[in-house]
Amino acid sequence: MRIERAVVDTNVLISAALSPRSAPAQIVDCLLQHATLVFSRETFEELETRLWRPKFDRYLDMERRRLLLHDFAAAAQWVELPATPRPAYSRDPNDDVFLHTALQGKAEWLVSGDKDLLELPPADRGFEILSPAQALEKWHQK
Repeated sequence: MRIERAVVDTNVLISAALSPRSAPAQIVDCLLQHATLVFSRETFEELETRLWRPKFDRYLDMERRRLLLHDFAAAAQWVELPATPRPAYSRDPNDDVFLHTALQGKAEWLVSGDKDLLELPPADRGFEILSPAQALEKWHQK
């Protein structure tokens, strides 16, 4: 199954960078090569803030982090989120940012490792919320 646009949660993007053979890395690679990643200013700022945390110093040098951010930004479709207040879809406002980005960007998938997002009841959002493993499985379906 091929898609055109996807929002990928921060946890998946960082996992992909830390573990190049993992399911997160594989799906991010597929999406970067054959689809478009959708970011809003808010989702990119979360990635940037988390990626620069000192706990990643031993795994990713500064240049690698700069390159990752540059590559994601260059490949992205950027969407502007409506001003607050925005409707709440989950119990965590930080998760809602990813849901709003997927809606605004007309993404087909939101790929996340966040249990709260993955356990949201199905709704007519216009996109699926998938774990990296689920997204990979769907990606390879004919």
